[in-house]
Amino acid sequence: MQTLTLKIEDNISEKFLWLLNHFSQNEVKILEHSNYISDDEYLRSIDGMVESIIDARDEPIENGVTLNNLEW
Repeated sequence: MQTLTLKIEDNISEKFLWLLNHFSQNEVKILEHSNYISDDEYLRSIDGMVESIIDARDEPIENGVTLNNLEW
């Protein structure tokens, strides 16, 4: 089974949910239903995130790590 994340316009969401409800629970299951927020809004909602970014901006460039030295 696959998991998809969709962003659905408000004007069709009711029709889209109506369509999904016509499948059995074995075929399609709504795992989460929430309103979309942008990445920026999401990051700002995390306690301390804005302060952490501000602190990181003030850090000297010499303390940074180049892309080649990152361990993925």
